[in-house]
Amino acid sequence: MAAVGIAFAAPDNCKGPAPSQQRPVDLVHLANQTMGDKSLELEVLQMFARQARACLHEMSSGDANAVVSAAHRLKGAAGAVGAFRVQQAAELLEGNCGDAASMAAVGVAVIEAENFILKLSR
Repeated sequence: MAAVGIAFAAPDNCKGPAPSQQRPVDLVHLANQTMGDKSLELEVLQMFARQARACLHEMSSGDANAVVSAAHRLKGAAGAVGAFRVQQAAELLEGNCGDAASMAAVGVAVIEAENFILKLSR
């Protein structure tokens, strides 16, 4: 009787493509944005990595207006390519630009995304 229960149990895949969302860059989202063009994906990711690094540099100035502006740009760019951890960290920093922990979280998320992009570029 237990086999009948197992055979008719609902599969645990109703949440969509979760493995991609657990990566630093959601490749399913990126593929949708680039219509599956692999060379365009790589180009967009490399541009994002450069922009993210520039935003981090601008955030390090300590000027509150510069931090908010850079966090806002980073949030938008990260959302466009599927770097959702970067997007969430930048959104938190944008709302609380004086918080050192939020600034560190953005740095960690950007470095994690950059490392992922570098591995894809090989």
